[in-house]
Amino acid sequence: MIEERLTEERLTEALTGTWDATRSARDALVDEGTAAVGPVLDVLCDERSPVDWTVSADVLRRLGEPALLPLAEAAGSADSPEVARRIQWVLERADVADRAAYEPLLEHPHPLVRRSALFAYPRRGEDGAAFLDRLLPLLGDPDPDVRRRAVAAVKVVGTGAVGALQRVRRRPATGPRIRAAALEALAEIGGPALLSDRDRAAWRRLTRIGQRTEVPEGLHLCGSWYAVPSADQEAVLAAFDLGHPEPVTLRTGAAAWNHDHHAWDAGGPHDGCARVFVSPALDGWTLVFGDTAEDTHRLDDADDETRASIVRGRCAELGRRFGAAQWYGMSCGDGWTAWCVAEGGEVVRYYDSEVAEEDGDEGPAHPAESGYLLPHQDGFPDGAFDDVSPSGSETFAERYHRVKEELRIPDTCYANDIAARLSVDPGALGPHTSVAGTGVVALTACGREHGHPAGALPA
Repeated sequence: MIEERLTEERLTEALTGTWDATRSARDALVDEGTAAVGPVLDVLCDERSPVDWTVSADVLRRLGEPALLPLAEAAGSADSPEVARRIQWVLERADVADRAAYEPLLEHPHPLVRRSALFAYPRRGEDGAAFLDRLLPLLGDPDPDVRRRAVAAVKVVGTGAVGALQRVRRRPATGPRIRAAALEALAEIGGPALLSDRDRAAWRRLTRIGQRTEVPEGLHLCGSWYAVPSADQEAVLAAFDLGHPEPVTLRTGAAAWNHDHHAWDAGGPHDGCARVFVSPALDGWTLVFGDTAEDTHRLDDADDETRASIVRGRCAELGRRFGAAQWYGMSCGDGWTAWCVAEGGEVVRYYDSEVAEEDGDEGPAHPAESGYLLPHQDGFPDGAFDDVSPSGSETFAERYHRVKEELRIPDTCYANDIAARLSVDPGALGPHTSVAGTGVVALTACGREHGHPAGALPA
């Protein structure tokens, strides 16, 4: 037995070292099989051990099925969040060929174990209908994280799960938790098209209640939006050729916009341009969030020149209709920002930080930019930071603020800063924001052909 041949001290000595240095020791322990599980698990759970936890975790991961139940029991008695995290890491990545081995873990009393076991079910691209009987009960789990992972697992099953989920929805005796999670799973698989008339009516009731009590909150700005000085929602819908408007709260509309903008792995190629969120009148301005697929081009996919042409044309057209119009764009990842301003039917300013960085700003500047540096401009003198590291350095931050203050270097502006001066900054909505009417999610021509994207949205 390994316990007799290899004491904890010798095991620790064998596994202490770099990843490469411990390779042979790890391979030998994996060859030992079941007998190695207990000793290595003890090392994994010992936060004072000199063995890097990833080394012992790798052994247990590769041991696979024999390690599952011991890991599950250790999770129930874990005496710190760090130990629980290590155990969860191994459970979710264990090298187990037969997923039937995870079935006992789905009923384990500890929610961490149930959450981890759900990672084994089913994987994208395979027939997951055989797993439904094991997954559906977890939609009603008392732990919200287990329910969320169960929804995600059922979503991967896809259309093969629809019938079972709809049956759950029709049976009130199954309980409110499992019915709510089944509704979420249906929306994740196929969007509103899979909801029953009764469910859609209930959603609309919740929306009406939410609209009466909702206090505006700042939106997460990642994507693009238009702004027009009008409270005439029908006219705005007509200007963008939008149809089938569905009333939503600000929270729901913002979630739809962010979901669709980031729908890289969505169910179809049209999911990113099928619908937009049209806000209620905010301080007298209606904002239209999302990709309206102008001229059959997806704005998010367009090159700089095509995007500029589409936006300029749309803003000029909107300016003629409404007297003025603006378009704004921001990226939450790479710092990209852009804006277009039309007065009447004339575009008086178009700025794109990516183009300006490469080719310079075509100008002329707009008065709303006064007192700001543009994103492509660097107001700091050469050599200001030569002797400090910019990577998370407190010294760099101190130098930056000191030089900025001493030289009175202006702040850099982004699209939301220009929007705050010219119309409405959607990232700064709050109780002070005047709201008139209701927001809607509406379908573009693309959406009317292909339908709503899949995905659940908050009420």
